[in-house]
Amino acid sequence: MTTWLRRRSFRARLGALVAAAVGVAVALAALASYLAVHHQLYSQVDSSLQNEAAAELSPQGAGGGAEVFQLHAIEAFLHRYNDSVLQLVEQNGVVPYSSVDPGSPNLPVTAGDEALVGASGGSYFHTVSYEGQSYRVFTVAATVQVAGTNADTPAAIQIAQPITDIDRTLGDLRLILWITTLAGIGIAVGLGYLVGRATIRPVERLTAAAEHVAATQDLDATIDEQGDDELARLARSFNAMLRALAASRQQQAQLISDAGHELRTPLTSLRTNIEVLLRIKDLPDPDRAELLADVHAQLEEMTTLVGDVVELAREDEGQAEPIEVRLDPIVEHAVERARRRAPAVTFDVRLTPGSVRAQPALLERAVLNVLDNAAKWSPPGGTVRIQLQRGDIWTLDVLDQGPGIAPDDLPHVFERFYRAEAARSLPGSGLGLAIVQRVVAGHGGTVTVTSPPGGGTLVHIELPTVTEHEPNPEGGLSDKPDPARHPEQLSGAFQQL
Repeated sequence: MTTWLRRRSFRARLGALVAAAVGVAVALAALASYLAVHHQLYSQVDSSLQNEAAAELSPQGAGGGAEVFQLHAIEAFLHRYNDSVLQLVEQNGVVPYSSVDPGSPNLPVTAGDEALVGASGGSYFHTVSYEGQSYRVFTVAATVQVAGTNADTPAAIQIAQPITDIDRTLGDLRLILWITTLAGIGIAVGLGYLVGRATIRPVERLTAAAEHVAATQDLDATIDEQGDDELARLARSFNAMLRALAASRQQQAQLISDAGHELRTPLTSLRTNIEVLLRIKDLPDPDRAELLADVHAQLEEMTTLVGDVVELAREDEGQAEPIEVRLDPIVEHAVERARRRAPAVTFDVRLTPGSVRAQPALLERAVLNVLDNAAKWSPPGGTVRIQLQRGDIWTLDVLDQGPGIAPDDLPHVFERFYRAEAARSLPGSGLGLAIVQRVVAGHGGTVTVTSPPGGGTLVHIELPTVTEHEPNPEGGLSDKPDPARHPEQLSGAFQQL
């Protein structure tokens, strides 16, 4: 059955399951109805037999607790209950008297009937087949007292009534319930088909939309999302997915367009310089050196640009899970790399030890971008101040001694390929701070850029802390800064930022 369902369509499976559920419900209801009527009819017969026995048995006999039946009252019993059968049963199943017609067999005597002979009391009901009819029999333990004597004989009395009419009624009821059940199952199959068709229609629309998108690459296709049920939620989720895919495609197209625009200038300059070097064989050494230096600078700019574009292009790729790492070594390593790139700039570093949940390579790349940007804008011999502090959150402040950022440019510093007017003559791609913002946001933090009143540019980064104890340089666990490593405890003018 399971294999058959798996080979059918979802609509067929849904219809079959609905039909089966309704069919089982109808069948159970029919069975419950039949059992209730059966119990009611048999209870009425049992009550009638019990009342007849109670009317004839005398409680004043001394039959060891069994009821007493006066033998001379049989004729009166038959006169009052002419449709009933009365029969006496003695030891070993002997039937000394039965009210059946002469020549007819006695009522069947069962082991249960014999067990009541001579018992101190008890009774039970059962059904027997007699002369082609069904009889309901009530057997009760009793003592037979022969008229005119004081002799008491242990016996059991059987009182029976024909229940042919009840069997006929139950048979008619079974037929009606069978017809009703089959009709209910037929209706259930029809309802299952309609329910499956109505239920699957939104899924078919989703399938058609997905096939349309796959065939045409048209991400503007949407489906109706009215309602509040699960299918409407599925439609809304599908439309949201299409909008996200459309936005991602637009961002990729914009990234390619902007990257192509940015690459055009260094490529043109490189081609021009190389053509000059190839065409003019006797170029003076100073001019040749100048051209080669220009080619080298353009190659470095292109290398940086390509690296930044690749980094942004990987934005939607799955990244490794963040791990708990020390934040101060990450910043320190980024500072060492920045020192090698900008030897004319001094880096004043104050770090608080501690841990953070991060992707170390990405976070170091973001910090290095900030430091490179600060070094680029600082004058030769200038100082870039770096301060890492831990409180309720991590804060990293990087302050340079450059000219600062114009107020009109501040809202755009995190835009891809955006370069201020003053920065267009300097090397760079305009992607550094965009990468910083993406990485910091991916770590649950924030980054802001401001121009303090004292001059320069301040980049302020905030990151969540972790609650675990941090290992100190001596190998113990501590949540406090190491005073031996930071004797000034981050004091000085930099704390006034």
